[in-house]
This record gives sequence, structure tokens and C-alpha cells, in this order.
Amino acid sequence: MTSTRPLRADAARNRRLLLAAAADEFAERGLDASVADIARRAGVGKGTVFRHFPTKDDLIAAIVLDRIDALNTVGERLLEAADPGAALLEFLTVAAHQRQQRDLSFLQEAGELAPEVTRVRTRMFHIVQTLVDRAREHGAVRADVTGEDIILLMCAPNHVTSYVPDAPPDLWRRYLSIIFDGLRPEGAHPLPHPPPAASAGSSTRLSTPP
Repeated sequence: MTSTRPLRADAARNRRLLLAAAADEFAERGLDASVADIARRAGVGKGTVFRHFPTKDDLIAAIVLDRIDALNTVGERLLEAADPGAALLEFLTVAAHQRQQRDLSFLQEAGELAPEVTRVRTRMFHIVQTLVDRAREHGAVRADVTGEDIILLMCAPNHVTSYVPDAPPDLWRRYLSIIFDGLRPEGAHPLPHPPPAASAGSSTRLSTPP
């Protein structure tokens, strides 16, 4: 992973350009995207790439880390929201919108190799669990919904629309609304199967895309 020391303005700018260029290249070409193509897209030399990210794995981990960090920032703010139900819906909306902009779910396994990614992902699971607990306590979602359920549902709106040729960019919002209505207590029927186990450390084994 890269150093956590503050970067100079030009170095920070180059890092942002590289992360955006790499995300675009990986989204278009998969993991076979070359460092040379990423550097060209970012408008920098290959040496600049390696100064920030010594290996391609470091670059992949940085992209995943950047996306999860962005979600965590939103989630931490929403933990203080006055309306816990609206807070949970906003978090799910941000998560779905983030993936709609650039689907990098295939980077998940590579990103998980980095300890820092594991740490921020664990933090995200904790945030989601707390958002769900608050929404449930306030009667905004049904009593049998768990944090594990929500983690597994986070990518469902985008997954559904991936089967629609030439889907409108905001079609995922329709399915997020259907999903969230299913979480509400009004008219809810008992669920036919228990949720995934919530034993210690289980959340880190749930599979969620970056």
C-alpha cells in the first residue's frame, strides 16, 4: 500500500488522476489493463504510477479503499441523522449510485488482499449494522431485518438492471425503491429463512463489491 503521509498538492492531484484513470481502464478492459495505458489515460508517465503504487495490486487496493472510504464518510455522517429510516435509505442510494457510475465489483478479491482494505471494509460493516439497528429501533424497517441482510442487498439494484439492455441510467432507483419498501414493517410477512449468521467476524466474510 502507499504511504499515509500527506501528499504535496501536485502529488495528490496525480494520485487522484491515476485512481480515476485506473478505475476507467479496469472497468473497460478488466485486470489485464496495462500500467502504460493507465498512465497515458491519466496524462502522466509510468514512473509516476510506480511512485504512487509500486505494484498493480497496490493500485487495485487503492481504488477499492477509495470507494469504501467514500461510503464510510457518508455512513458516519448518517449515524447522527434525526430520521434513521431516511438515513438508511440515503446510504443505500449513495452505495447504488457509486456502483452505477463505475462497476468495479470484479476488483473485490484482489482488493481484499490488502490489510487496509479489510480494515475499512470491517468499518463499513459496522456502520451498516448501526444504521440498520437505529432504523429497526425506530420502526422504520421490519424487526427481522439484520445488517447482514442489508449488506447483501446493497448491490441488488445495480445487479438487476445489468440484465436490461440499454437500461436508463437511473433505472436502479426503481429497484432500490422496491427493495426498501420490502424492508418496511407495514404489511410485512414472516421471512421464510433466518438471516446469515452474525457470529464474531462473520461480516468480514460476506461478499460485497467495492
